Amino acid sequence: MPLKPDTYAHVRTWGTTDRGDGSRYLMPEEGRLAVEVALATGRPLLLRGSPGCGKSSLAAHIAEKLDWRYYEHVVTYRTQATDLLWTFDTVRRLADAQARNGDGALDDRKYVRPGPLWWAYARDSALRRGRPDLPGLDKCPEPLSETNARRKADGAVVLIDEIDKADPDVPNGLLVPLGAAEFTVAETGDVVRLKRATATGPVATRHLVVITTNDERELPQAFLRRCVVASLPVPDKDGLVEIAREHLKDREAPGNWTKLAEAVAEEVEKARAQAHKDRVRAPSTAEYLDALYACLSLGISVPGDGRWGRLRDLVLLKYQQPGEGPTA
Repeated sequence: MPLKPDTYAHVRTWGTTDRGDGSRYLMPEEGRLAVEVALATGRPLLLRGSPGCGKSSLAAHIAEKLDWRYYEHVVTYRTQATDLLWTFDTVRRLADAQARNGDGALDDRKYVRPGPLWWAYARDSALRRGRPDLPGLDKCPEPLSETNARRKADGAVVLIDEIDKADPDVPNGLLVPLGAAEFTVAETGDVVRLKRATATGPVATRHLVVITTNDERELPQAFLRRCVVASLPVPDKDGLVEIAREHLKDREAPGNWTKLAEAVAEEVEKARAQAHKDRVRAPSTAEYLDALYACLSLGISVPGDGRWGRLRDLVLLKYQQPGEGPTA
């Protein structure tokens, strides 16, 4: 039987748990101190924690609170260290060289695309791709340009997300660029360097690099030595409710949302215990918010509504294989 066009018209969307702008984030005390230490030392902040606990959102939150520019790079198994610094379009350069048939030299800077660390260290240089006399119309497009155009030009936060996905050569390749806050573009010889204050006394740090890991792969000791390392805690029931309060503070939630948030948090703690027994991944903070949003949108009470059990399996208890389920 085909669905009617308005079958799902009654569903109210509460939005995703993370809008990406850092405005809805409850900073744990462990995270607050870690950020302060990273800023005080000028070191990158390496955040550990289970998936969905808010590691990635912390970087955007800090950028939003400090009104600094924000850049991010999600690491994959194909990522190379230079991707965070710059990339060079070899294919386009070769095509241009063949088209010109040796008629005049090419400007290699034209084929350079700045990476997130270049943007954070030297925004003006990134806009020009290192070219000192680049016309305004040829400027390189800035990532998240609408947001960054409104923020202070002299401060930046960079998120390097899930670095444990990459080959060990990647963190090793970032030792000097992160430690010295400078690097040289191999194809052009341009040196990209963080502009430092000239004062002789203590000065405020104007950039922060946040690196996240799910601890799926061991990181090199030399890399760990150069980072401030912090682990974000798994919030308990009360912590989950406070996080819900932060996410719902500017929304028209029903008057009974607090009791519902508490009930869903209790169910999350039960699901965590079940996951531990079954040796599967426990539900995260993000999945708690998904469950709460679904209950609010669909009018599901917890645990009295018959739909809750199915919703729990859809959102909280996610087993790897079909047919798997809770053990006694």
